[in-house]
Amino acid sequence: MKFKKNIGEIDKAARAVLGIVLLCVYVGAHGAQSWRYVVLALGLIMIATAAYGVCPLYTLFRMGTLSAKGKKKK
Repeated sequence: MKFKKNIGEIDKAARAVLGIVLLCVYVGAHGAQSWRYVVLALGLIMIATAAYGVCPLYTLFRMGTLSAKGKKKK
């Protein structure tokens, strides 16, 4: 299944920065707290959605941040 891109440039940048921050929190936290794995998962999801330009939740709710100018014609 192929999804249409639905994330704009500002949204991509924000997701990438948030993902990196969450990964830094994961690495910087000491001990075996279970919340660390939630932070790791969220960080990886943010980076993956930024890299692919697709947010499955945006698709589910039929929304997006990609402007009409940024959409490519097929």
